[in-house]
Amino acid sequence: MGDDTWASLADHFADEAYASVKGYVRTYVMHQQLLEHLPAPPAPVLDVGGGAGHQSFPLAQAGYDVTLLDSSPAMLDKARQRLQRLPPEVQRRVTLVHADGENADEAVNGQRFAAVLCHGVLGYHEQPEPLVNQLCRCAAAGGLVSIMTGNAKAMAVRPALERRWDDALASFDARTEIGVLGVPGRADTVEELSELMRSRGVQPLCWYGVWLFVDWLEFSGAELDPTDSKQVAATAAVELEASRRDPYRQLSRVFHLVGRKGPS
Repeated sequence: MGDDTWASLADHFADEAYASVKGYVRTYVMHQQLLEHLPAPPAPVLDVGGGAGHQSFPLAQAGYDVTLLDSSPAMLDKARQRLQRLPPEVQRRVTLVHADGENADEAVNGQRFAAVLCHGVLGYHEQPEPLVNQLCRCAAAGGLVSIMTGNAKAMAVRPALERRWDDALASFDARTEIGVLGVPGRADTVEELSELMRSRGVQPLCWYGVWLFVDWLEFSGAELDPTDSKQVAATAAVELEASRRDPYRQLSRVFHLVGRKGPS
């Protein structure tokens, strides 16, 4: 798996990004979206590129059996640290696996899952096909495939909000950028990713936005207070509603696509 690209970013990503209002909104909004489609616990869930477990540990707390797979030893260490803070019965429902997502099927010994998650990972791969192939393969018949990735149709949003007008103009037809963590990333479209799913036996069910207003506020320089619980909850409620509606979801810098695998 080579060098750990995320080693220098693990602390910031796990301890700071998810502690922000924007981080809370991502976790909350996607959790609610997943609950609309997941079968009842204790159905098995595979989180590919699951990092420190911010998205899948709440599912373990809700009773799901979670396997978190990640290629970064540093991120898995963060996951272990966070897992130790959870009750023993939750810890017993979580398995950590060190592997590349493109080798997920082999890494889980061919196990099939009621849901396969891959959130914020696809854009770090030069081509989406190998990883999407693994995600669809690891899903059981009737299982969910849940992918969150960059929205290629909204690439100009961030540079425009940061008043980088030349970059914004160039971004209307771009597919790559240096992301907020300083790592090169690539974006997809809902249509292209949906077709990839279909070609691998997974029928797209629906798609959502994830961030909208918190992005606008953050990139315009506004300060959002993560300790103001009332304000954070109100923000998350608005973001959840926007994530389900046009034209709002179309302007989200990332999208969440959910599909269901057909019978084997």
